Amino acid sequence: MKTIKFLSVLAIATLITARLLAQEQLVVPLSDPGKPFKLNVGLVDGSITVIGYEGKSIVVEGQLDDRHRDRDKEKDKVSGMHRLNSNGMDISAQENNNQVTVHSSMGKQVNLTIKVPKTTSTFKISTVNGGDITGSNLDGELEVSNVNGSIKLTDISGSVVATTVNGPVIVTFKSIDPKAAMAFSTLNGKIDVTFPASLKANVKLKSDRGDIFTDFDVSTEQQKPNVTRTNKDGMYGLKVDEWVYGKIAGGGPEVMMKTTFGAVYIRKAK
Repeated sequence: MKTIKFLSVLAIATLITARLLAQEQLVVPLSDPGKPFKLNVGLVDGSITVIGYEGKSIVVEGQLDDRHRDRDKEKDKVSGMHRLNSNGMDISAQENNNQVTVHSSMGKQVNLTIKVPKTTSTFKISTVNGGDITGSNLDGELEVSNVNGSIKLTDISGSVVATTVNGPVIVTFKSIDPKAAMAFSTLNGKIDVTFPASLKANVKLKSDRGDIFTDFDVSTEQQKPNVTRTNKDGMYGLKVDEWVYGKIAGGGPEVMMKTTFGAVYIRKAK
């Protein structure tokens, strides 16, 4: 297993976590270039961008968020003192038999841009606070999760499971895995997915406070709503959970879309 980390000034040992003062680049060679790989990227604070390119290695670029630096400058103005040290960032990458894990230390808001070979592969990408997730020109199986930010994926080939809480989910496919089920969900935001015109799917759709739109021919199915009644300590509750079910082009793997505050768009690529 190779562990690669950003270094600054002095490298005491290869496993030392280094500090970055500005944007830097890290090249992660794959054990078996040209073969499928697995990429796992997880942040607590920051944005993640993953881009497919014509190369054989995974290239990671990291940059401290501008808002973080602005806050530090403001603190210096308030205190009337000047800073002698610079706040760096700690980013590391581990590669083992074409499985690559990239992560950053907690406490700093970091924006990552990662270039990956255009090979059918597996991607697991997540962040929590203060950032969006974007991806383009990717091929394979994508599992993407966010909490306070958007998800936007373009020119995707393969399958996607994407979920966030506060933000929209926007996905555009070049082609899909005809055997893979997919899911797209958010709480606050729209879901807007563009599929190839050849899509065959069983759709399961729900928007509690919005509408559902599509330019596909959807054969809808009548389903009884799921009704839940509760009675606890003299408090009575009634919940009606209603989904829209249908088939596109005779049906296929399930495609689920769910939002609470927003609309759902199922678009046919032109």
